[in-house]
Amino acid sequence: MRIVENFKPNFIILENVTGLLARRNESTLTLIIDSFNQLGYTVDVKVLSAHHYGVPQARRRTILLGNRFGVNNIYPEKRFKDSEKDPDILPLPHTVEWAFNNLLEFEGKTFNHDLKTAQIKNELERKRIHYIPQGKGIRYQKDQLAYLPPALWYDVDWKNIREERFRETKLKRLDSNYHSGTINTNKTTYYHPTEDRYLTPREAAAIQSFPPNYIFYGTSSQQWRQIGNAVPPLLAASVGEAILKLDKLKDNLEKTYATPDFQAVRSQAFNYRFKEKIIAQ
Repeated sequence: MRIVENFKPNFIILENVTGLLARRNESTLTLIIDSFNQLGYTVDVKVLSAHHYGVPQARRRTILLGNRFGVNNIYPEKRFKDSEKDPDILPLPHTVEWAFNNLLEFEGKTFNHDLKTAQIKNELERKRIHYIPQGKGIRYQKDQLAYLPPALWYDVDWKNIREERFRETKLKRLDSNYHSGTINTNKTTYYHPTEDRYLTPREAAAIQSFPPNYIFYGTSSQQWRQIGNAVPPLLAASVGEAILKLDKLKDNLEKTYATPDFQAVRSQAFNYRFKEKIIAQ
């Protein structure tokens, strides 16, 4: 808030997790919106999913946009649909295979791709992942029965654990032909689609849509933290292009004087379809 107040930029962008829109955070989000309104900014809040913008990853994030021109903010239109069932006339999302084919190597070199850092040290875990097909994992007893030989079963009483399932899926192997789940700061979240190992930092960065010539520094853990905490570049680029579009159209857009409340923001935030209203010249 101090930076915006001092520099008075024409546009502002804030990014956060979708939990910012949770009811328990109503006072926080309301304070953010009211504070920007008092500084003269018109604010909108939407949830965008990265796979709609070319990122081979289903990563949903809250994007707050603001401008000093008193008009509704413009969000980027979807460029990729969700699946074959989606009626939109758009291409399917980029896949993990697309990321590995296009974003690993630069001029014959691959940076941040030390396979030693991706090896599984636990022998039992390494044996188990060998049996897991692409796109699968172990969460329910039926998964264990389908994929693991009895000698590698988990030592749990499925009938007596909470909801008869693991809280999070174990041994989550990525699917080459599908987009990934959210890349976070922990290399042990996902396993390589076909090899019995974790991802390298470069493979995770590719799924985040970083270009292959972008080099990360520090230890492997530090690299993962940088990658997992980042806004995917292709999503960021789409938001930036929408702001450039608004900058060109701002004088032809209808002024808005409504101050959104939390309920209004929350009810509209998860609508992925956006249209700007332009006054006829």
